[in-house]
Amino acid sequence: MSAVVGSMVAPAGVVRRQRVRVPMRLVWSPYYQDVALSVYVKVKALASRPEGCQARTETIGSYLGLSVASVERGMTQLRRPGPDGVVELHSERRTLPGGTGQSAVRTVRPMLREEAFVWLPVAAAEDLTPRQLRVYALVAYAQAQGIALTEAELASCLRHHSGKKAGEALSVTAASAVVDEVEAACWMTVQRRAGVRGRNRYIAHDLAPEARTDVPADGFGAAAEVAGAAVGSGAEGAISSQVGEGSGSPVGEGSLANREVPMTDSPDDGRAFFSPAVGEVQVGKAGRPVENPAGGDAAAAAGKGGLALRAGGQNQPSPSKPRNRSSRSKAGARSYDGPRLAMNAHIYAVLEPVHVLLEQVNVFVARKVAREVGRQLREGTAPERLQHRLTVRLAKVLLSDIRDPGRWLLGVALPRWGCGYQDCEAGVVWRTGAACEICAEVVQDKAAARQRKQRLAQGLCPEHNTRPGPPGQCDTCELDDAIARPAPAVVVQQRVPDGPPRGDCDDCGVRILLTGRALEDGLCKLCREEAATLADDQAPVSGVRAERACSGRDGQAPCGRTPLPSRSVCARHRVQELAGAVA
Repeated sequence: MSAVVGSMVAPAGVVRRQRVRVPMRLVWSPYYQDVALSVYVKVKALASRPEGCQARTETIGSYLGLSVASVERGMTQLRRPGPDGVVELHSERRTLPGGTGQSAVRTVRPMLREEAFVWLPVAAAEDLTPRQLRVYALVAYAQAQGIALTEAELASCLRHHSGKKAGEALSVTAASAVVDEVEAACWMTVQRRAGVRGRNRYIAHDLAPEARTDVPADGFGAAAEVAGAAVGSGAEGAISSQVGEGSGSPVGEGSLANREVPMTDSPDDGRAFFSPAVGEVQVGKAGRPVENPAGGDAAAAAGKGGLALRAGGQNQPSPSKPRNRSSRSKAGARSYDGPRLAMNAHIYAVLEPVHVLLEQVNVFVARKVAREVGRQLREGTAPERLQHRLTVRLAKVLLSDIRDPGRWLLGVALPRWGCGYQDCEAGVVWRTGAACEICAEVVQDKAAARQRKQRLAQGLCPEHNTRPGPPGQCDTCELDDAIARPAPAVVVQQRVPDGPPRGDCDDCGVRILLTGRALEDGLCKLCREEAATLADDQAPVSGVRAERACSGRDGQAPCGRTPLPSRSVCARHRVQELAGAVA
């Protein structure tokens, strides 16, 4: 079918060299179906013309050898936003003034300079099926980037788009069949087991098959010869590998190994083991095999020394490798031959619960453990408390789970757990046995923080666990804010009585109404009468003298005013008497 379509699109002798730049998000993303990639390539090629892409859906389908429904499905997916919100295809509908509709003008989005892309020939989209075109795009991108592909990696990028397995990746067998179809269409050459570690090498061609047969000098002829030689020597026929059979073909029984186990240590070095941090238990000096090897009897019968004969007649074992591989292990360097570790009896008694672990560590780690115990004893930790700590923590684990005894002793068994209070031992006060209040508060604070975070994630009020209202606060929070908010200060305005204005008497200070004569002299009636009487008394009247005088006093001097008719004091002193009586 591909040959028929190719002959319809391009006449014989015409080289189809047009290429388009396709974003790799269309090739990698499982969101886009295979047909979307073929439609994108053809629409972008047609949009490069001056008039743009004005071809109808039927025309595009005839170019690609697809049905109208498949082309419409691909265009619909390209017009919708992808998982990252990017729209690849824009369609503008057109209508004549009379109402007759025309084919839409379709354009693709401009690509960014930093996004990944691959150059795809337009002829490949016409000759290959959508799934084959996606495999070709993956191989072309890997070839441009220098990536060695495997069939498993190709299969992971191909998806089922319908049926019960929709969304799942294709099997390696199905992907191998697609690779064989692309190779049969002469758009790709597969060199069997010619890559690294016996992998297949895929070479994507950028010209149409009919153009490559007419132009052998472009380099593809040599590639075809190399591919033919590789196929002839490694496998009979163009059949890809099956599942679990390595990278070779079934005829050649696959590659020699389909699993790689890189080892950095020499296999002859039996002392090499993994780091204790990744799960290997250290072997002590007293370690020895628990059973004889399988060929022990045969080896004993082979020679006197119990060693099998070696090539060249050498029966003596080769010298073992030096135990110290550091730069300090030079000629003439001696191992440590100083005094052995002598641990204090008191410290050794404190470590009695963990003696079984202490025997498995070397001298350096044992010295560090002894120093740590001595430091804690000097700082005031009771021996019974430290021994109890070791006993409790050893009882919580299995000896088989302790992969590194030294690291467990220094990092788990000996450190004090608790708060900053020195008498706190893992949340319990050592002297009283009561729960530590500081640790309890820390636990409560952490629990409250977790609860608050959980409530915020659920959209509830972090304080009262209720649904907030439109203002953003729940009813209880609003009530608490209203209670905590101080009430506004009430300003009491003094009531102004009705009637004429009031004032104080200038002489005696009594409150008076400022009306009549009070507006002129500012005196009350009594003070005004008294002032009038004094003025009359001071008038030069011959032979007339005051017979009576006020009994009050102005400071130290006696008052010289005339008393009231019925009183012995004047009006001013009478007001003062009344004021004192009222007070």
